[in-house]
Amino acid sequence: MNENISGALLALTDSLCARLAGLAFGPPVTHVYNPLVYARRPHETYVRRFGNTPKRVLFLGMNPGPYGMAQTGVPFGEISVVRDWMGIEDAVGRPADEHPKRRVEGFACKRSEVSGRRLWGLFADRFGTPEAFFAEHFVLNFCPLVFMEASGRNRTPDKLPTGEIAPAHAACDDFLRGAIALFRPEWVVGVGGFAEARLAAVVPEGPGPRVGRILHPSPASPAANRGWSAAAARELEALGIWRGGGGSDPAPVTRPGTD
Repeated sequence: MNENISGALLALTDSLCARLAGLAFGPPVTHVYNPLVYARRPHETYVRRFGNTPKRVLFLGMNPGPYGMAQTGVPFGEISVVRDWMGIEDAVGRPADEHPKRRVEGFACKRSEVSGRRLWGLFADRFGTPEAFFAEHFVLNFCPLVFMEASGRNRTPDKLPTGEIAPAHAACDDFLRGAIALFRPEWVVGVGGFAEARLAAVVPEGPGPRVGRILHPSPASPAANRGWSAAAARELEALGIWRGGGGSDPAPVTRPGTD
């Protein structure tokens, strides 16, 4: 273990949250949640337990889903996976200004985050245990903020006006640079096009990690609904990140949850 890595990452997280706290967003956004604040305890457990060593591969998502990280503080944090596979179930607080249609229930939430179920389900199938997966991999989100409209509809960062989201991007870019410097990965992989673009913006040309991309597992994507796990595994194998047919990866086991 290397507490210096996890401790430094949490310090970067605190700095990021401080910079984001002063930002304001206009209509149609009416509510903004930051689970790195109110769900700090499970997030810190995730980082200290699994983010304490250098990684060969760093996966990057866009921002929290309403029934995943918004509830658990863990990127793509499908509740059953975080609780039953990772063994994390810490107390979760509440955002200061809570949307009446998007309550934070923490690990008591009964809704499923499909993107997280698919992503972590693939990793559990491939590696069996969280220890085997996290030995070389880690997962982060680019932006920790959840944006909601008056109706309760989720609004992703790529749908916000450029001038409005630019200060958040600058803060998140700095956090991402710091995380890459800590983990020293060979590969940084965007989960979807937005994350890949942010990685490409912060990774310098020349020596450094290679940038890759896999299909986003969102059910809003027709392609993701046609066998996402197999498609993502093929993409990672084509990049040379994973070995075809499983290679020397640990044998697959029953994953937590199904698509």
